[in-house]
Amino acid sequence: MLPSASELVQKQRKLSRRVVVEDDLPAAIRTVAGVDAAFPEGGGLTRAAAVLMSYPGLETLDQAVAEQPTRLPYIPGLLSFRELPAVLAALERLSSEPDLVLCDGQGIAHPRRFGVACHLGVETGLCTIGVGKSRLCGQAEEPDRQRGAESLLRDGEEVIGSVLRTRTAVRPVFVSSGHRVSLQTATRLVLECTPRFRLPEPIRAADRLAGTRD
Repeated sequence: MLPSASELVQKQRKLSRRVVVEDDLPAAIRTVAGVDAAFPEGGGLTRAAAVLMSYPGLETLDQAVAEQPTRLPYIPGLLSFRELPAVLAALERLSSEPDLVLCDGQGIAHPRRFGVACHLGVETGLCTIGVGKSRLCGQAEEPDRQRGAESLLRDGEEVIGSVLRTRTAVRPVFVSSGHRVSLQTATRLVLECTPRFRLPEPIRAADRLAGTRD
């Protein structure tokens, strides 16, 4: 029997208390992974991809795909419960555990401060960052047009993320802490992993492998 939406919301709230938004990264980051999930064939199948890259060189070291039957319907705000089983399976198929994971989705920039990057981090203990292509919640001023410009994303008085321009005159991305990474460090690392395009290289590679379209 599938859990109800209210049961999943309660589980989110409980798990969100375990999220760490201060830096607890390895002394030296040598590898970074990007993860993403897609739902081809009308959503009956979840296809997740994980791509492991060197850091800071961003050379591809390994990649993996996992496909599983989709266990839950799409419910706004609860997407991580739908994506995570396949994402975890893809990560487990990598040849080594990454020092850092960039997730195509939100971290704490989520109504209950528990997006997919938080969920993945709490479940695995990995250091994670959420990189959203669009805003899920909160308000922010538009950052300046040049690469590296940012503005704070706030929900009321609470800072929940950063609106980061990764490429001059191109739409920004929405960066937030997932687990064991502060917002300041997350913003810096995302920019360092985004040398040419709008999205960080590990996420771009995972998007392509999963079959996601921006």
